[in-house]
Amino acid sequence: MGVAAGELIVPFTGAIQAAFSVLLTIAFGVVAAQCNLLSPKAAKEVSKLCVRMFLPALLIYKIGSNLHQDTGVRYVPVLSKFNPTIQLTESKLTRTVWSISYTLLSVFVGRLLTRIFKLPAWVAPAIAFNNTTSLPLLLIQSLKQTQILDAILIGGESGSQAMDRAESYFLVNAMVSNSLTFAIGPGLLRPGDEDASDEQGGEDDEDNGQANEDGESSDMERGPEGIIDEETSLLPQRITKPANRIEKKGYLKTQKWYNNLSPWLQETLNITWQFANAPLLGAIVGAVIGLTPALHRLFFSPSNEGGYLNAWLTTAIKNIGELFATTQIIVVGVKLSKSMLRMKRGEDSGEVRKGSLAIVTLIRFIIWPLISIPLIWVVASKTKLLDADPMLWFSMMLMPTGPPAMILVALTDVTGAAESMKMTVAKFLTISYAITPMICFAVVGALKATEAAIEHM
Repeated sequence: MGVAAGELIVPFTGAIQAAFSVLLTIAFGVVAAQCNLLSPKAAKEVSKLCVRMFLPALLIYKIGSNLHQDTGVRYVPVLSKFNPTIQLTESKLTRTVWSISYTLLSVFVGRLLTRIFKLPAWVAPAIAFNNTTSLPLLLIQSLKQTQILDAILIGGESGSQAMDRAESYFLVNAMVSNSLTFAIGPGLLRPGDEDASDEQGGEDDEDNGQANEDGESSDMERGPEGIIDEETSLLPQRITKPANRIEKKGYLKTQKWYNNLSPWLQETLNITWQFANAPLLGAIVGAVIGLTPALHRLFFSPSNEGGYLNAWLTTAIKNIGELFATTQIIVVGVKLSKSMLRMKRGEDSGEVRKGSLAIVTLIRFIIWPLISIPLIWVVASKTKLLDADPMLWFSMMLMPTGPPAMILVALTDVTGAAESMKMTVAKFLTISYAITPMICFAVVGALKATEAAIEHM
C-alpha cells in the first residue's frame, strides 16, 4: 500500500511542531540557567519534584477521568496480562503485556548491545526507555489541531473524546514504563557508579565552596540543640521530640518484623519495593478513583451532579500534573547550559559518540515501528484480542516509537551518576529531539495500518 507524499505533510508538520515545542522549551531552560534563574543544584531538586509529585498528579487526573467501569476493559491490552472478558467469551489464550513486553525486550537489547559494542552505560537505558509521556502528549495535541486522526474515528465519536482517550492510553503506558525505569534503570547505569562517587565528591566541594563565598558556613546560627540550618524544624521542641521518638520506635519495630521474615519473603519484599514508586502509586490511585463509581462522581462530575471535589481538589491535581512535561524538559535545558559552559572553558562537558547516537536512533525510530505496526495490525484485524477501538490500536502501534525518555535526566540524578554522564545525556536528548520529526513516518504508517484494520471490523 503506497503512501503519497502529500499524506506525509500533515503528520510531518505535527511532528515538527511537537519537536520544536520540546526544543524551544529546552532553550528556555538554557536561558534560565544562563541568567542564573535556575541553578544546576536547584534543577536536580526540580527533577525529583517532577517525578515524585507532578507525574503522579498527572496520572491521577488523566487515568481517573478517563477510566471507569464501562471503559476499563479498553486498558487491559495496554496494562494487564489477562483479559477476563475475552477469556470468558472467546476462550482465548492469555496474552503477554504489550507495555511490559516491549520495554523488557528493549532493556535486553540495550544491555546486549552495550556489552557487545562497549558502549557507554547511558546507552542501555536510552534504548530501553522511550518518551512515553511528554512527547506523546505534545504530539497528540498537535494531531488534535490538524485533525489528522479523524479518519480513524468510529461511531460518531468526537475527536476531542478520542484524543483524551489516546492520552490516557499513553499515560497508562507511561506508568508501566516509569515503574520499570526506576526499578531497572539504576542497574543499567551501574557501570558509571565508580565515576559518580568521585564526581559527587567534586560536586560537594563545589557546593561547599559556594557556601563559603556566600558566608553561610562561617556565620552559621547556633541554637540550644546545635547548628540551625535550612533543614532545622520550625516546630517547637515539645512537638518535634515526641514525633521523632514515635518515628524511631516505628522504624525499629518495622526493622525487627522484617528481620524475622524468611529469606525468600525478604527477597520478595525487596523486589516489590523496587517497583513501588510515586508514578505507580499515582496510577493506582487514579485507577481506584476511576473504577469506583462513587469516587469517580465525587472527583469528576459537575458540582451540581455530586462532584463536590471537582472544582477545587480535582482542579488542583490537574494544575499540578500539567506542570510535569514542561518542567522536566526545562531541567534538560539547565543541564545542557552547564555542559555548554564547561565546553566554553575547555573542560570535560560530556561526549555523545556518533555510534551510540546512530544505534539508539535506528532502534527507536526505525526498528520498533517496523515491529509494532505490523504486529498490532495483525492482532487487531485477525484476532479478537483487542477491543474494537481504533484509537487504542493507533496508540499501541506508536508506544515503542520515539526518542529516549526525558526522565533519563531524573534517573541520572536519583542514581548519583557522574556529572559528565548527566551532561552527555542532556546533549544526547537535545540531539534526539532535533531529529524527532522522523516520527512522522511511523505516525503515517500507524494511521494507514489502523484504517486497514478498521476495514476488517
